Amino acid sequence: MNDMLPLKGLKVLDFSQFLAGPYCALKLADLGADVVKVERSGLGDLSRYLYLTDTRIAGESTIFHAINRNKRSVAVDLKSDDDKARLTQLVRDADVILQNFRPGVMERLGFGYEAVKKINPTVVYGTVTGYGSDGPWVDLPGQDLLAQARSGVMWLSGGRDHGPVAMGLPIADVLAGSALAHGVLALLYRKATQNIGGYVETSLIEVLADLQFELLTTWFNDGNRTPERSKNNPAHAYLAAPYGVYETADGHIAIAMGKLDLLATITGLAPEIAGLDAFKQRDEIKAGLAAQLKTRTSASWMDDFVANDIWAAPVMDWDGVVASGVLQTLDMVQNIERGDVAMKTTKLPLRIDGVRPSSSRAAPELGDANGLLETGW
Repeated sequence: MNDMLPLKGLKVLDFSQFLAGPYCALKLADLGADVVKVERSGLGDLSRYLYLTDTRIAGESTIFHAINRNKRSVAVDLKSDDDKARLTQLVRDADVILQNFRPGVMERLGFGYEAVKKINPTVVYGTVTGYGSDGPWVDLPGQDLLAQARSGVMWLSGGRDHGPVAMGLPIADVLAGSALAHGVLALLYRKATQNIGGYVETSLIEVLADLQFELLTTWFNDGNRTPERSKNNPAHAYLAAPYGVYETADGHIAIAMGKLDLLATITGLAPEIAGLDAFKQRDEIKAGLAAQLKTRTSASWMDDFVANDIWAAPVMDWDGVVASGVLQTLDMVQNIERGDVAMKTTKLPLRIDGVRPSSSRAAPELGDANGLLETGW
């Protein structure tokens, strides 16, 4: 399968660190590209040491292996003229260059788009920033939590009395990496059909705006009325009852859709509560449902909900998801290795010609491909 991957032979030089840029590079690598990661001599990408727990894999973090598997590494001093000269050979022959430094840094290093284009006219050059390349926020640190705070998205999760609630994932970084991959692939098509390279840029704030496109469109067109989150069992700032997450006798259930009169029949909810306005009085309806749903187990409720076409699901933790077998059935878990490294991680969430691409290669040792600085690709 690896010989048939659509990006086989594509040469990607990745100057980026942490998550957004490397996530884009990971997607390209999984599709067959040869990704060479440019790291600082002696230290490397700081995410090598960004530990999420006390688990270390060969002295490195799990997050570094998750985001940088299936890549190679060159270790250079970007302030050294000799190292920059050796790196220039790789820059000249790269099909794609990625970077996520603050605006102006790559230009000062001599590897900005305009400089690179002079020696590699058809290069596809991708950039991720925090807030764009100009404007009032250009010099602010481009970090996921801070971008969430500035985007408005924190007022969409949680309930009315919770204050702003951050998403528990680096959603801006992941979305920015995905958006950059979309742009890179579009420019690669243009390069293949017209022999024209190009420059694609995205930012954390742009992808967070795009994430909210449905709700922002509503806000733009309904008099800029700020949505009021439900106080009880919240799940969506705009949607009516019963949409929410509810406690049961032994866990929790999420309910997305279902006629309130049918839910009342199944759960024993009082008809006068079920007859309330599902938008204006959603908290009263949810409170009534919540009281009823605590009386039975999640499995018991799910049997009735499935039988009556109520759209609901048990709220699972990771143990439950893995035990269900769904990830194994979809072939979404793989083993990766490198010397004394052996660990599990996820795979690309795509199948190509019926097969999910995979590679057993763990994240690279720092500078494992430094020979390329002498020989080229």
